[in-house]
Amino acid sequence: MIVTAITDGIKVCVETNYQPEYSSPGQSHYVFTYRITIENNGDYTIKLHRRHWYIHDANNAMREVEGDGVVGQQPVLEPGQKHQYVSGCNLRSGFGKMYGTYMMEKVVDGKEFAVNIPEFNMIVPYLLN
Repeated sequence: MIVTAITDGIKVCVETNYQPEYSSPGQSHYVFTYRITIENNGDYTIKLHRRHWYIHDANNAMREVEGDGVVGQQPVLEPGQKHQYVSGCNLRSGFGKMYGTYMMEKVVDGKEFAVNIPEFNMIVPYLLN
């Protein structure tokens, strides 16, 4: 399943996958990957500076992750360009969700603005049966 959000012409799509080969359910360790595509449908060049994630686990744990760029990069996107990356998250239960924001800059004038990252679920497939 792919979820999408659009903020000021910036489209963010997220697709998640459970990684059973890296998970250990007996030790309450579940690993998920997510592929994010950022598409600049605006009229100006943008640069991604920071990310801010909220990660909720079904066991009522919540954590925040902040930092520069995404997977070590601070991509610059001209109008019409896309940037895609894959990252991961581990949970202590087989069900959780993430959402957040990217802090972007309009390169033309240096103004920063927040872009929403849509909320997405991470669910171990066998829990849906």
